[in-house]
Amino acid sequence: MGLDINLMVNNDSEVITSEYFENSNLYSLSREFCNLMCRPGVVEHTSEFDQIGEITNINISHLYKMTEYPSEEEEVNMIEFAENEEEKECLKSDFEKRKEDLNGNINQVKVLVENLINKLENIDNLYEKLIKTDFDSMNSEYYFSDFNKDKGEGYVGNNFGQDLRNFKRFIDYAIDRNSETIWFEYV
Repeated sequence: MGLDINLMVNNDSEVITSEYFENSNLYSLSREFCNLMCRPGVVEHTSEFDQIGEITNINISHLYKMTEYPSEEEEVNMIEFAENEEEKECLKSDFEKRKEDLNGNINQVKVLVENLINKLENIDNLYEKLIKTDFDSMNSEYYFSDFNKDKGEGYVGNNFGQDLRNFKRFIDYAIDRNSETIWFEYV
């Protein structure tokens, strides 16, 4: 049991269908990708993903912003436990702002992921370029090696390259089904 990360879209009932589940290994992100997204709050040095942004000269901040989209469950729970009407209204306003900040972002995210893939496929041994850490909860040497090779089964054993290719494949799949907004959901 552990924390996972899923890709969600504004029209998930049209995207997350039986066809999606039959091919989910083509679209899934690994637990290591989930860990990577959480690293800024875990390591004392610059997180691996932020280092990759620096190495590739790509601003990855929008990917972090994608983790801020409120789930329906979060909205209901937070509003239910608000102490008063003023706090409820403040929460509702915050949720709307967080949604609006990502509204219509799918093409922007597609370009970002494509740019990462294009830059990283030309970098040999990415792992060697990253700061080593005493808290390697991701098996970094495996995860950041062989970028151009799919090492896993679509979830278990994925490396960073496979996760980014799965991410892009999901975006393309979602765009083909008229998705406009994409975000991460932790489960």
